[in-house]
Amino acid sequence: MSCKVGIIGGSGVYSIPGVDIIRSEKVETPFGDPSAEITFGSLHGLDLAFIPRHGKGHIYTPSEVPYAANIYALKSAGVDTLISFNAVGSLREEIEPRHFVVPDQLFDRTKGLRKDSFFGDGVVGHAPFGDPYCGELRSLLVKAARKAGAVVHDGGTMVVMEGPAFSSRAESEFYRAQGWDIIGMTTLPEAKLAREAGICYGTLAMSTDYDCWHRSEEDVTVELVMEVVRDNVIMAGRVLSEALLLLAEGEQRTCSCNSPIGVMTSPDASPAVKLAQLEVVLRR
Repeated sequence: MSCKVGIIGGSGVYSIPGVDIIRSEKVETPFGDPSAEITFGSLHGLDLAFIPRHGKGHIYTPSEVPYAANIYALKSAGVDTLISFNAVGSLREEIEPRHFVVPDQLFDRTKGLRKDSFFGDGVVGHAPFGDPYCGELRSLLVKAARKAGAVVHDGGTMVVMEGPAFSSRAESEFYRAQGWDIIGMTTLPEAKLAREAGICYGTLAMSTDYDCWHRSEEDVTVELVMEVVRDNVIMAGRVLSEALLLLAEGEQRTCSCNSPIGVMTSPDASPAVKLAQLEVVLRR
């Protein structure tokens, strides 16, 4: 299978173990600077492009992450498959800290502070988002996690909140009452932008805590989260290696992630500058 794999590292995931590093490159985009330089490398014969979501040294809050710039930069570098790492809180007893989840649904509780589309400024388009994740990439990540020896939950809904503060107890109980499974702060608008760009997108969510609903557990703190994150990062490296091996050995996927987007605006009415920007993300 021929593909260039993008990797976006979340909290604690700032590098990729075992990768042969080729170079790092600053990529300019019409949507500002990405979180950091893109690091290019290879593993198992695959070309890789890595960005730490929160920047080098973890300098961006979830609201400040330049999501559009990150996705645009990866797309312009030729990425067609994107694996996202996310530290999350668990809303379910059975999803324990240090467990992994490969979610299949998202619920947006962000507050409109983040740029969540490449469209606008004179060009209107609509991307399908009923199934936010690439089904084939999701299945591959579940298989990779099992091969790596991780405890992994196949499917589940991630609610994405604004942050950076953790949930109140009332909010946490509300999310549980909706039947949602995990909570994070960064998968949206990343997943929406990846869909607009025609990139196969999958999330490996790493459970760090029970949010604050679990009365027999301590309330979530940065110290508790980071202790679990360190353990999760080690396993995440193993899962990623297995996932890349499966991608290298696999056949061409038949998903519809790369299907054309419905652009509503007439070309005659579209600003030339905006069309030039969109040519990169709409390249199919």
